[in-house]
Amino acid sequence: MTEITAPQKKGITVRSKRARNFLTFLMVFGPGLIVMEADNDAGAVSTYVQAGAQYGTHLLWLMFVLLPTCYFIQEMVVRLGIATGQGHAAMIYKRFGKWWGRFSLFDLLLVNFLTLVTEFAAISLALAQMGISPMLSVPLSAVGLVALVSTGSYRRWEIITIVLCLLDLTWFWLAAQSHVDLGRALQNTVVPNLPEGGLTSDLVFLIIAIVGTTIAPWQLFFQQSCIADKKLRFADLKWARLDTLIGACFTVLVAGGMIFVGDLARQNHIDFRDPAQMATALIPFAGQAVRNGILLMMCNAAILGATAISLSSAWAFSEVQGWTHSLQVSFRRAPGFYTVYAFCVALAASIVLIPNAPLQLIIVGVQVLAGVILPSAIIFLQLLLNDRELLGEEFVNKPWNNVINWIIIAVLFVLSLILAAQVVVPDLFPKSAG
Repeated sequence: MTEITAPQKKGITVRSKRARNFLTFLMVFGPGLIVMEADNDAGAVSTYVQAGAQYGTHLLWLMFVLLPTCYFIQEMVVRLGIATGQGHAAMIYKRFGKWWGRFSLFDLLLVNFLTLVTEFAAISLALAQMGISPMLSVPLSAVGLVALVSTGSYRRWEIITIVLCLLDLTWFWLAAQSHVDLGRALQNTVVPNLPEGGLTSDLVFLIIAIVGTTIAPWQLFFQQSCIADKKLRFADLKWARLDTLIGACFTVLVAGGMIFVGDLARQNHIDFRDPAQMATALIPFAGQAVRNGILLMMCNAAILGATAISLSSAWAFSEVQGWTHSLQVSFRRAPGFYTVYAFCVALAASIVLIPNAPLQLIIVGVQVLAGVILPSAIIFLQLLLNDRELLGEEFVNKPWNNVINWIIIAVLFVLSLILAAQVVVPDLFPKSAG
């Protein structure tokens, strides 16, 4: 029997096509899971827990609908990243010119930075509930985030980050402690429905927030740069798609677990300002272990979000500046890239430590800015994926791709307008009863 050597592993021979495919998948695996699960960041925890606390499992159907949407958008990113070998910011500059390139880069950096502030705010809130002062927890977290990417090895960073992603399996255990009616939850997952009270302002805002936190602009830039840094090829495309599909499914399931945890607070009539406070309030009903699990998962979510968001900013800015931008090299070879990453982390952490910093204003601003930038970011992606000169006939969007994608863009654009209008005009929709 002919021996086949796995292309990425010197000295390893396999005698089975199945084994060869599995080894290839393991080498490709990573960017899809990370980009999806990192989007279950601190803001996502807050949003999904709030959804469960206010409406129980009634909004699970929305997560079911968002699953294919997440996959379709990021699958385009995969094709573009493999075809060009370059990041999203660099491609916008090259294909649409400096004005549009600067517009997309400025929006990305601004919303990324404000989101990063909320990640450190979550770390501060969660560890404060465990008796650790923000003056200690926030700086140590910032140092850890910088150390995470400073090893000079993309693979090492990827493995550590995948482990952090898999720690989110803890949400399934936490969800099991909620004792939710699984039959009702399954029905709410596959049958769209509205909670009692109908379409109120709170419900509209929460639905848009869920959409906004499930699909974020930074994801487009992050995964494409990640694929370029990993140097994936067209032969890897099917495995990169599988990686992205696994990531989308895992992320939606974890988000469902967060909704279950929020429903536990609803069952016990607990009012809370943030998930950290909720975790402590649940001790009499769920025990210390559940409380500690929620707080630690908040920190894990914030760390995952912070490293991915900071990297998307550093990659995008460095691509545009023409700097070396790779986790494969040391600080000495890519000083600008690592400096941008560290600067974003340090500045965001510093803002959280400012007494009476307007964190709530920042959170609202992040929601509005993310809503505004997302449709335009996806339009750039859609136009790039229809560029036959760039992708060739085999990998350019098919007609059915375009129909689905333009529908997604139209829906996101309408939701963005509603979100912005609701923030400006709070009485746009009826108030919730009570």
